[in-house]
Amino acid sequence: MGHCWPAAPSRRRLRRTGWGLCGLAPLAVLLNSAFPLPPAPRYSPIVLAADGTVLHAYLNPTQKWRMKTELRDITPALRTTIIEKEDRWFYWHFGVNPLALVQAAGRNLWGTGRTTGASTITMQVARLLEPKERTFGNKLLEMLRATQLELHYSKAEILQLYLNLVPYGGNVEGVKSAALLYFQQPPDYLSLAQTVTLAIIPNRPRGLVLGRNNAAVRRERNRWLRQFQRRHLFPDQDIADALAEPLDVRRHAAPALAPHLARRLVTQFPGRAIIRSTLRRGPQAQAEDLTRNYVRRLRGLGISQAAVLVVNNRTRAVEAYVGSADFQDAAGAGQVDGVRAVRSPGSTLKPFLYALALDRGLVTPKLKLPDVPTNFSGFRPENFDKSCAGEVTVERALTYSLNIPAVRVLAEVGVSQFTDKLRAAGFRSVARAAPQLGLSTVLGGCGTTLEELTGLYAALADGGRYAPLSLIKNEELKIKNESRAVVIKKSNTGGKIFNSSFLIFNSLFSPAAAFLITDMLAQRARPDLPMGYEGSRHLPKIAWKTGTSYGRRDAWSIGYNRDYTIGVWVGNFSGQGSPALTGADVASPLLFDLFNALAYNSPNRWAPPPASLDFRLVCAETGLVPGEHCPNQLIDYYLPGTSSARRCEHQREALVSADGAVAYCRACVPAAGFRRQLFPNPLPEVLAFRETQGLPTTRLPAHNPACRLVRGRDDGAGPALAITSPLDHAEYVLDRGEQQQLLLSCAAGSEVRQVFWYVNDRFLRVAAATERVFFRPPRGSVKISCADDHGRNVDIQLQVAEL
Repeated sequence: MGHCWPAAPSRRRLRRTGWGLCGLAPLAVLLNSAFPLPPAPRYSPIVLAADGTVLHAYLNPTQKWRMKTELRDITPALRTTIIEKEDRWFYWHFGVNPLALVQAAGRNLWGTGRTTGASTITMQVARLLEPKERTFGNKLLEMLRATQLELHYSKAEILQLYLNLVPYGGNVEGVKSAALLYFQQPPDYLSLAQTVTLAIIPNRPRGLVLGRNNAAVRRERNRWLRQFQRRHLFPDQDIADALAEPLDVRRHAAPALAPHLARRLVTQFPGRAIIRSTLRRGPQAQAEDLTRNYVRRLRGLGISQAAVLVVNNRTRAVEAYVGSADFQDAAGAGQVDGVRAVRSPGSTLKPFLYALALDRGLVTPKLKLPDVPTNFSGFRPENFDKSCAGEVTVERALTYSLNIPAVRVLAEVGVSQFTDKLRAAGFRSVARAAPQLGLSTVLGGCGTTLEELTGLYAALADGGRYAPLSLIKNEELKIKNESRAVVIKKSNTGGKIFNSSFLIFNSLFSPAAAFLITDMLAQRARPDLPMGYEGSRHLPKIAWKTGTSYGRRDAWSIGYNRDYTIGVWVGNFSGQGSPALTGADVASPLLFDLFNALAYNSPNRWAPPPASLDFRLVCAETGLVPGEHCPNQLIDYYLPGTSSARRCEHQREALVSADGAVAYCRACVPAAGFRRQLFPNPLPEVLAFRETQGLPTTRLPAHNPACRLVRGRDDGAGPALAITSPLDHAEYVLDRGEQQQLLLSCAAGSEVRQVFWYVNDRFLRVAAATERVFFRPPRGSVKISCADDHGRNVDIQLQVAEL
């Protein structure tokens, strides 16, 4: 057992050592808490492009240019140069170099050699973090702080801190700031000569000032290059090239691209030194230049501003963001961000209404819609040119941006259904105002932003799939956290939601509906094609839609191809209108210029029709499935299982006398002396419009007067009777002195010859179906009744007051 005794003292020594270390640990923690590390440097916020280059930089809170140098910015040449010049034993000491201290003390004490302080890079970092007067006591504190820094940071992080804090004269600090302000390049793009130049200045920031005494800087640079050559730090050829490189630099302004987005991101992420955006530097610079030069030509027309947004359809990344024509234009409120300003969208929402109607089976491209003056419960929309066509196809209604057909479709779809779709696409103003919105929504009677509209059009370009636009890189976590909110939206919209490459997509419209809308918007034979672009080779292959708000205050043009969606707004931030301000004439030319400049390499083709789309024959007169009296037919797209299968009845067969003067019903048709004849069967409002316009119309002959069933009974044939004037539940104020009268008019079927007007259940007079009748109404509550010669009748109520 004797052999075990010698081990006992070793164990006791280990135990004492362990207890000693355990006692030192709390002491170290106590000292660290009593003397915490100085706060991190306050950096200049910078916004980077997608490739890592600096788009925009701001002064830090102390009004210094101190842009954060990242580890990836520190090239081997920069690291080698700094360490060889400042602290050759940087990777070997613990913050303080004892040998250097002894050597420096000898030199300073005996006055031999160059006087030096033996500061390591870590000690310089400590001094830069906490500037103090140079005294012996402060030097000791500096050494203690350097040791503390070594315990908390790696060597790479300490070197990074040093490169972020070194002075370059004036208010410029850090290698990155100096590289950008003097060489207009980030540190990792500098040549060897430029790298050595930035390495030598911090020791003499007042004596070696770039731009003022470049010759002295070049001599000092070359002196160090020769020293590095003697130490064989770099290849001889690299040294020779660096020695021959001229030095003709001056201080430049800080990068200032994308000012509106930069301000937005810096505000959104306060305290963040580096914000990585999705913008691409080239497209951003081109978009800013094109917008600035284009608006300069419009100033004579009273138009001072424009905004542009360019979106990558595949990633939903914003690649160019122009908030105004000139950020520095104080007179034109250039600092307002036009991308986020809430404006009236004009007609830009119409494609999405028709896409929704396609998915509901309510319309197909060739379906004809009434385009006649119509009263929608007191709302009387007008087309932009104040004219009506009678009937138009859906595709013509969209490409010609007709207002009356769009309002009719919205009335059928439902305003709430439409606003639910917009809310699912992130339309915040629409979501807040949804309960108050009405049929005017599709004509611009709501508030939207260029950002919202461009994101929605990007969904059309991607088969109806919507995803939020991305302004910063690496947003996967943020998008995942938002997925719950998006899923909640699904219950309101009925859309399918799925994840693809970290993007949450909400299927707003079917691929079939998106394809059909794109096919319509890509047509070039349309009135909103700018002057001079007919047959032009400069017209890009895009689908686009224009819009003009009420009072010509906002002009929009938003287009897309397979790769990009570009949104353009033109107007005045003051809200002042201009006679020249229309989407077609003012916004579209800028849109086309942007596509030709930014997306000239995009494929000149569209995606093929989806499998969910098919063809069918339809009646050329109505766009409906052909009936038995539809000889003229054409091919139209439709969605099998979704699109309406209603058959066309644009012609009715009637039994008439041999001379065509009298019509018979089944109850009164004679045994002989009659024939069958086809008569047009348009909607009553279309028929009334044609007759008021003097267009040729054909009405069914008067019914057989000898028929006992013709009076007091509706035979069930033909459309319903409707009073078009006055308005139901309206209030009219008449001038007693001028003896004003009210107009009575109705819309009736082609078989109706006469109508009978009643006021408060008292017979007024008989009139032709298309006749306009005027009368003086009594005061108070008034009941207006109209009956036709087929026994149909309709009543309305209104209030009349006199002044």
